[in-house]
Amino acid sequence: MPTIIEVAALSGVSTATVSRVLSRPEQVSEETRLRVLAVVRSSGYTPNVAARSLRTLRAAKILLTVPDISNAFFASVIRGAEEAARDAGYSVVVGDTRHDPEVEDQYADMLSRREVDGLIFLGHRLPASLAPLLSRKGAAAPIVNGCEYSPDLGVPSVHIDNATASADAVEHLIDLGHRRIGIVTGPEISPISRDRLAGAIDAANRAGARDSLHIRIGDYSAGSAVDHTRDLLAHGVTAIFCFSDEMAMGALSAIGDAGLSCPTDVSVIGFDDLPLARYFQPPLTTIAQPKSMIGRRTVELLVDILRGIESPSRHVTLQHELVMRNSTARPRSDR
Repeated sequence: MPTIIEVAALSGVSTATVSRVLSRPEQVSEETRLRVLAVVRSSGYTPNVAARSLRTLRAAKILLTVPDISNAFFASVIRGAEEAARDAGYSVVVGDTRHDPEVEDQYADMLSRREVDGLIFLGHRLPASLAPLLSRKGAAAPIVNGCEYSPDLGVPSVHIDNATASADAVEHLIDLGHRRIGIVTGPEISPISRDRLAGAIDAANRAGARDSLHIRIGDYSAGSAVDHTRDLLAHGVTAIFCFSDEMAMGALSAIGDAGLSCPTDVSVIGFDDLPLARYFQPPLTTIAQPKSMIGRRTVELLVDILRGIESPSRHVTLQHELVMRNSTARPRSDR
């Protein structure tokens, strides 16, 4: 295994410069940084993280908590976060909170005990145990939120404009001629669910179709959408907008069970653009979120805080995209 001395010699720099490249890359010129990193990769050099932690009082770890690790959406977010963390010299510890405030606090205690250097949480709650830290350190607190933006949290965040994205979905259905539209939301406690519902209602209001919306409260799971879809079909909807692709999958299943087809009888649109969405039958029209980029940008915001760098923006809004596939079409009565 090569040493830092050998890496420095091969790079033509000092060992201190190699150390800065790996721990404080912003302090090194791009030319030098790229040269050192090339030697690190080709030589297989691995920093002694334990020794470095003792010297710097850094754990060199970032804690990333997700509310439901079984949800495929979070897999892409985690991957983006891990790539950015690795580039910055950190490893990622992933915690599955299962929407449980007690579990959220248990993971957050890792930050209080300095077992990790910072926390990224993808849920809608700031762990209660971190309130004193946030109050004491303010903008310097190493805490970042991803996905579920709420200004009340008081921490930096990375998200999309969920209201506008949801409005785009409903406008697409209205442009196709749908007026009797079913909506299956996420939990009411979720800020993104509330934002998406507000956007959907605004779009329907602009088209004079608010009274034709049929709203049901889901939980982002396919199972919740199955039951709600059966009810919506009984109310004669011609299109269903689900606030997650997983729920859209449940809606498609319920439509088939009812002896109907999508989009001939009922159009379906989802949210997230999971990797499997294009392979649904039919391929799913959906709102694409830049999942990997959400993970990457949350880490970049957190690393800036850890390095004392003032970020240009504490709240980063990334672009979404309406991806039109074969699950949406004009209603049968218009053909």
